[in-house]
Amino acid sequence: MAKQPSSPSKLKFAFQKKNYQLLLIGIGIVLLGYLLMTGGGSEDPNVFDPSIFSFRRITLAPIVVLFGYAFIGYAIMHKPKQRSES
Repeated sequence: MAKQPSSPSKLKFAFQKKNYQLLLIGIGIVLLGYLLMTGGGSEDPNVFDPSIFSFRRITLAPIVVLFGYAFIGYAIMHKPKQRSES
């Protein structure tokens, strides 16, 4: 027969509250990067609009998205400090 934990408060979860907070921040950074990529379209499909090749859309936004994904990786791997159990 398998041993049952003595009380529900002793259960250990993989993520702590801090991990979830960091994950939400990372998701926000990724969403910001995707928002930076939007726009630059033309009302008339027969007219070329060179603003789609702006620094913001070609360089800045992908860097922000990659940083967001790296931050999410950090949030997943982050191990909060253990509280002493007395």
